[in-house]
Amino acid sequence: MDGEEKMVYCDMTTEGGGWTIIQKRVDGSTDFYRTWDNYKTGFGEPSKNYWIGNDAIHNLTKANNQELRVDITMNSGEKVYSKYSIFRVGDEASKYRIFVNGFSGTARNGFMGLDGRKFSTHDNDNDSSGRMNCASLYGSAWWYAGCGISDLNGKYWISNYQYSMYWSFRRSIKEVIMMIRTKK
Repeated sequence: MDGEEKMVYCDMTTEGGGWTIIQKRVDGSTDFYRTWDNYKTGFGEPSKNYWIGNDAIHNLTKANNQELRVDITMNSGEKVYSKYSIFRVGDEASKYRIFVNGFSGTARNGFMGLDGRKFSTHDNDNDSSGRMNCASLYGSAWWYAGCGISDLNGKYWISNYQYSMYWSFRRSIKEVIMMIRTKK
């Protein structure tokens, strides 16, 4: 990516493979309540809990030919997914604005209403909720529209904890993987 090497984790089996993991949560051992700079460069271990970094996501998606898949395992063992035929993230100057559309899958659309939103962290509030900082409220970082529909970087699920990671308002997520690949 622009001359920089980055260790990544790939999925070579789902839907024929070729996926690059951009986010992964398997347990609560990694704190995702991080600064703008942490989310810019990435953190964690690619085989465990991981955010590849917003600069990397931008570089991987700027050609505008990427699709996104979000695989979710609920604490109940139920597995669901959301897939998007259009996925791109802008550069830092755009506040890592997300462009996401073309939903399909067995989970509900967790990016509904978030197309065009800017990324927010507790130290760089870009959400559309007015005086409230959603990232601070949720102890997280995400593309927020009024602290709404999804947040896969929230606190790892704790029974009945109000502000845990969620997707399309569904809580009690055990594992989640966000991955991208060039459209086939």
